[in-house]
Amino acid sequence: MKLELHWKIIIGLVLGLAFGVLAATQGWGSFVGNWISPFGKIFISLLKLIAVPLVLSSLITGVASLSDLKKLSRIGGRTISIYIATTTIAVTIGLLSVNVLQPGSTVPDEMKTKLQDTYQSSVSGRVQAAEQVKERSALQPIVDMVPSNFFNAASNNRNMLQVVFVAIIVGIALIQIKKEKARPVLEFFEGINELVIKLVENIMLIAPYGVFALIADTITSIAGNNINNVLELLGALAFYMFAVIIGLLIQTLFTYSLVLKIFSKMSLKKFYQGLAPAQILAFSTSSSGATLPVTMERCEEELGVSEEVSSFVLPLGATINMDGTALYQAVAAVFIAQTLGMDLSLGAQLTIVLTAVLASIGTAAVPGVGLITLTLVLDQVGLPVEGIGLIIGVDRLLDMLRTVVNVTGDGTVATIVARSEDQLDKEIFQDLSAGAVTEDQAATV
Repeated sequence: MKLELHWKIIIGLVLGLAFGVLAATQGWGSFVGNWISPFGKIFISLLKLIAVPLVLSSLITGVASLSDLKKLSRIGGRTISIYIATTTIAVTIGLLSVNVLQPGSTVPDEMKTKLQDTYQSSVSGRVQAAEQVKERSALQPIVDMVPSNFFNAASNNRNMLQVVFVAIIVGIALIQIKKEKARPVLEFFEGINELVIKLVENIMLIAPYGVFALIADTITSIAGNNINNVLELLGALAFYMFAVIIGLLIQTLFTYSLVLKIFSKMSLKKFYQGLAPAQILAFSTSSSGATLPVTMERCEEELGVSEEVSSFVLPLGATINMDGTALYQAVAAVFIAQTLGMDLSLGAQLTIVLTAVLASIGTAAVPGVGLITLTLVLDQVGLPVEGIGLIIGVDRLLDMLRTVVNVTGDGTVATIVARSEDQLDKEIFQDLSAGAVTEDQAATV
């Protein structure tokens, strides 16, 4: 019996976790770093390698295929509106979770001091990065979105918003010129798109091994050569992690499930099964950008989202939709305030909502960037940015979880938009064996 891809990835993840714990207890940290970790890095690099050509080719062909600027405007407006709405809900859920559970009151004073001292050097680097962001003008993000040199923008995955911008304006221009002139250009990018999709399929053959290496390296990086380091850290911040995880679960299992049932009528079982490999990969890589090729493939082939919609909604989502990151920032900010004995007024918490939503838009879809944007949130409500030293030790673990939420949110919105535009493949959507809705049910929507 041939195992499906997501089961192979899960096995790789479990084995990587077990080996990482074993390596930490046996003092094999250097071996993992030198001989195991490189394979995980190679896997991520392969995914990042195809991210830019995938976004560029799929978005150009997707926009051009709309052949109607009114339709583009409608889909774009609907997509961005839903993204902002779900992010706002996520931040609100995070605030409710941390205020109800009060995790900051559970951290012993001696552990507070130890955590801040241990991670002081890591904090300073992120504070400096945040200061550079803070000094920018209000309209600087819009300025940064427009590249002066496309090839320079395409050379760095952190500039994905610039790639998205270029792809959209090129797609619009192709709509506006004569079809016989546009056709050769479209055929070129369609060919690139098909090539990249095949590359995705080939790269995913090594996904279980890449996931194994990534998870093992994560465990040993946190633990060093002493597993007690992990246990002590998890023990001190367990309630904080619980508050974050509860918020992420509510956003995933309640918010997304509810909007899917209301606006798409898709079977939840079908949705989560179809998106599972992308979710697992997001967990392993902590990067929605690196996961994007797989997210697009799963949405099109397993959820029935048209290429026209997926090629527009998903690259945009990987750039501006960071529900999990925004939720985490809300919980982290209030947790730090609770730990330091500082009360946050209702106005301050509303400021957190606004800042977290805005900070999540255009955030680079790479590991660890959430901590940089968190410093901006802390600064807005008058909290010491050095407070991130309290949570930075478990950030990698939480980064993996919030990336899953980010990717799930992208898939949710893509499905909803495709359904609203009548661009869900009916054969896939009505796959009764997967538990989808019947044809009669679909007809009533």
